[in-house]
Amino acid sequence: MKKITVMAALLIATPTFADSCLDKEKMIVLDQQYETAVQQADVKFLSNLLADEFYWVHNLATLKENKNQLLARLQKEEKPKARRSHDLSVRTLENTAVVEGLSSVDKWNTDGKTFRTSRYQVMRTYVTVKGQCKLLAIQSMKVWSSDGQ
Repeated sequence: MKKITVMAALLIATPTFADSCLDKEKMIVLDQQYETAVQQADVKFLSNLLADEFYWVHNLATLKENKNQLLARLQKEEKPKARRSHDLSVRTLENTAVVEGLSSVDKWNTDGKTFRTSRYQVMRTYVTVKGQCKLLAIQSMKVWSSDGQ
């Protein structure tokens, strides 16, 4: 009985794609799940979360990716040591939520023992489409790096 109660509590507490994008606390949790999925190259999760029209403009427009390009890159690239968002805020209007804040990415150096950190200012736009919350667009700008680049 305890196991069923715990599982039910987890299902209620975890946002699903069917949730509206307008609950600010759930949006922060969903955005953290996005960060984890990118770190772990969880293509199944991301395939469901990303809108078909998804588009990401990276730092200084050095890279622009659609949904298929991002999923392909994640499968090829070495996974980062860690990804985490912080100092997040959420703005909502009608069926749209914009999550804004900082994202820090730790990547391994070539020695495999040490790592470098890059911090990005991010804006992620989520939209409720047919009852599901979808990530439509991201813009990110590097604001700091431990290696000075």
